[in-house]
Amino acid sequence: MTISGDRFRVQYRCELLPCLTGPPLCLSRKRAKTLLKFGAVRVAGKRQLRHDTELEPGDVVVVEAGKGTSEDDRNLHGLRIVYIDDAVVVVDKPSGLLSMGSTREKERTAWRILNEHLKALGKTRAQQIFIVHRLDRETSGLMVFARSETVRAKLQRDWKSVTKKYLAAIEGTLPDTHGTLRDNLAESRSLRVHRVDEGGELAITHYRVLVRRADTSLLELTLETGRKNQIRVQLSAIGHPIVGDRKYGARTDPVKRLALHSYELKFEHPLTGAPMEFRSSVPNRLKKLLERR
Repeated sequence: MTISGDRFRVQYRCELLPCLTGPPLCLSRKRAKTLLKFGAVRVAGKRQLRHDTELEPGDVVVVEAGKGTSEDDRNLHGLRIVYIDDAVVVVDKPSGLLSMGSTREKERTAWRILNEHLKALGKTRAQQIFIVHRLDRETSGLMVFARSETVRAKLQRDWKSVTKKYLAAIEGTLPDTHGTLRDNLAESRSLRVHRVDEGGELAITHYRVLVRRADTSLLELTLETGRKNQIRVQLSAIGHPIVGDRKYGARTDPVKRLALHSYELKFEHPLTGAPMEFRSSVPNRLKKLLERR
C-alpha cells in the first residue's frame, strides 16, 4: 500500500484489520480494534467498519489517532515507553541513540535515559534496569529491558524463542520473494563485521519482499540468530545494502538515516508466561522513502 502520513491507499484486496496491523503502520491488534471501536478509522465510501470489512484496490484508509506529547515524553529524548511492569520495559528507540554506553558516549544512551526516567518516577536513587539486547545506534525500533538481573538472565536464556522482525529498505531488487541468508560472521580489529569462510559465528536471517520499486525494495526480516550488524552485513554481502548504510556499501542516503527498523517482538513474559506481542510503526522519514517513485 502507498503511504502518506496516516492515510493509506490499498493496492490489494484484503480485510481491514490485517491492513492496520501489517507494515508499515504495524499497529497491535488491540490498538487497531480500539481505533475501530472509537471511530478513529475511516474508509472512503464505506460505513459501519468492522475488523473484517473487505477492502478493494484503490480504497483509501484514514487513521485519525492523535499523538500528544507530555513533559515525560520530552524528557525521554525521543525514546518511547511501549510497555512497562515490574519485570520488563519495552521501548521504541529512535535512530541515532545508542542502546548503552560506549567509550565515547556514556550519557545519551537508551539505557541511561530510561534508568533516570524510572528513578524520577519511583522517586528513588536505587532504580536499576538491565539491557537484554542491543540495537545499533542507527537502527530504530523495539527493545526490551529487564528490571532485575534474574529477569534479564531468563530473557537472554530464552532469546532464541523470541520472534524478532525488522523492516529494511534495500538498494535494488531481489530475484526471489523470500529466502534465507546463512553466513559465518567475524569482527575485525577495526570493529567491522564481515563474512568468513571458516570460524566466526553462524548468522541466519529469513527475508520476505514486501514492496518492490525501480531502485529499492522493502523487506521483512526475521532473525534466527542475533549477531552484531547481522542484517546489514548479510544484505551488503549479496549486493543489496540497506539504504543509508554507508558503513556497509550503500550508495544512497535520501532520508539521512539507516533504513532499518525493529518493528515486531513476540515473547513469553519471563514471570507469568503470558504471550507478549509488540509492533512499532515505521518512522516518518522511512515512510517518505517508501513513497518515492
